[in-house]
Amino acid sequence: MGPAQSQHSDTSPDSVRGHIVDAAQQRFRTYGYHKTTMAEIASDVTMSAANLYRYFENKQDIAAACADRCLRDRIAFLSEIVNRPELDAGERLHEFVLGVLRYTHEVAADQPRINELVETITRERRELVHWKINAECELIQKILEQGNSSGEFEITEPSVTARAVHASLALFQVPLFMSIYPLAEFEDRARELVALLLRGLQRR
Repeated sequence: MGPAQSQHSDTSPDSVRGHIVDAAQQRFRTYGYHKTTMAEIASDVTMSAANLYRYFENKQDIAAACADRCLRDRIAFLSEIVNRPELDAGERLHEFVLGVLRYTHEVAADQPRINELVETITRERRELVHWKINAECELIQKILEQGNSSGEFEITEPSVTARAVHASLALFQVPLFMSIYPLAEFEDRARELVALLLRGLQRR
């Protein structure tokens, strides 16, 4: 039984990979992506570097696994907002935009070195970024279609409009931007944007 196996009761490959990602996330959070080495991640999970390569080919693959986990958590959080039954379409859009902002702000505050990882994934693993964008656009489209069904909105091409709405949220999507304003000012700007969007979306 190897070192990683002796430390954790579940020694299945998926479980070991999960422990590696846990350790890598902590390393990236504390020291940043660029200053973290495969040997350090291996040490944190009490396995040899050679054994680590059985689970991930390189540090970029580990970073991609970290990003995939974070993005899926983000989409799950936003999905809960979109699926709240007590909200009408306008309220859901309002809460969705504020949710995007607050989630990004929290990540930036909790992981001040996150921008190194974001830069790497954006440059090297664009398929993950495309997945995030498409998933968020689908959630926005769901809000728009609900608004059409309830008579709040009058949108002829919800999928196209969803992409445009998503593009308008760029300021609230990037952790690097979160140092520009205090959260309260960001929230004011988000509410102003939602008010503008609703004026364009609502049935006349």
